[in-house]
Amino acid sequence: MNEAFLNSVSLVTLSEMGDKTQLLALALIARFKAPMQIMAGILVATVANHFLAAALGSTAAQFASENILRWTLVALYLGFAAWVLVPDKDSDDDTNNKGSAFMTTAITFFIAEMGDKTQLATLSLGAAHKNELFLVTAGTTLGMMIADGLAVALGPTLLKKVPMQAFRILAALLFLFFALQLALGNGI
Repeated sequence: MNEAFLNSVSLVTLSEMGDKTQLLALALIARFKAPMQIMAGILVATVANHFLAAALGSTAAQFASENILRWTLVALYLGFAAWVLVPDKDSDDDTNNKGSAFMTTAITFFIAEMGDKTQLATLSLGAAHKNELFLVTAGTTLGMMIADGLAVALGPTLLKKVPMQAFRILAALLFLFFALQLALGNGI
């Protein structure tokens, strides 16, 4: 399998565990009880959001020197490693909108991902793998679908049994590994 795709899937899957969008997926399934509509809304929102982020990262990479790009990505990945360790607060996401589960999910997920660590990680993955925009988008989207699909499918039962701190630590270690690989000039 392609490295850009595998890196994208693994980073996003782990870093989304316990993230606000996973909590949002739990809230949506509790309210609408429509798993297929919710998963379709997550898919549409994620593809749109992550394609834009990967495209921006890929475009920025075309104009930055290899050295500047490498050290910028090292700094970003180190920042993500620290950021992913901090649990998201359960915000008052607006899940009481009237309308379909699909539209509510698509709109709330797109907005929730704006400026989120996953969107920024997708931007940096797009820069690191500047010629593989679609693989990065597919990988980050699959990672979101896995993490949020677990929330939709297994709901509160999973979150009671799996320590989210373990997923946060694994995601932080993965970001640190990628930062180290870049710093050593090995790429990711």
